[in-house]
Amino acid sequence: MTPIVIIEDDEKIRNYLSALLAGSGEFNLRASFVSAEEAINYFECGLGDDIELVLTDIQLPGKSGIELIAWLKPYRPDVQLMVLSVYDDADRVFKALQAGATGYVLKNMPATKLIESLIELRKGGSPMSSQIARKVVMAFQQQTPYVDAKDVLSSRENEVLLWLSKGFSYQEIADKLFISIDTVRTHIRNTYEKLHVRNKKEALRKTGYR
Repeated sequence: MTPIVIIEDDEKIRNYLSALLAGSGEFNLRASFVSAEEAINYFECGLGDDIELVLTDIQLPGKSGIELIAWLKPYRPDVQLMVLSVYDDADRVFKALQAGATGYVLKNMPATKLIESLIELRKGGSPMSSQIARKVVMAFQQQTPYVDAKDVLSSRENEVLLWLSKGFSYQEIADKLFISIDTVRTHIRNTYEKLHVRNKKEALRKTGYR
């Protein structure tokens, strides 16, 4: 079973979560805390070295859940963190995700859905309540207008990438375009930087050439 800890200051909710996790057959609740400070001390002492998942509230006494996430993620980048909160405002959601949370669900989520979300988190997913996902999508659409990847490239860079997609070598591309092979390499390097990719496969996929 997957080792997990929870941080929740409301005793009734904490007990409910403990019972839910214990009865799931999927998770081994190693510890529960009422504050971020308690959880930080737990990890600093080495007691949480094998913890894989963390489920935390945001509104906590002392440090907030977001502050806990911001501390824990660099300290234990392998740990997956999910927020369980009553707050669904975009500001808190984005601050939690920016701090390192991988999932964000609301406390009104049914028990079965919460367990499913934790399983999804364990498998590498990013579970979110539908209300949270809608806010993320809307905020992303407002802040980041769609730009065709091809549009960020020059006509020559697109041309080089097109020939590359057809399987031509750097030298063959240079010959076809009457440029040097070093110039081809420069175009490809600039293309990777503009597209924020690391190799030909990613560049072709992002631009739709393959």
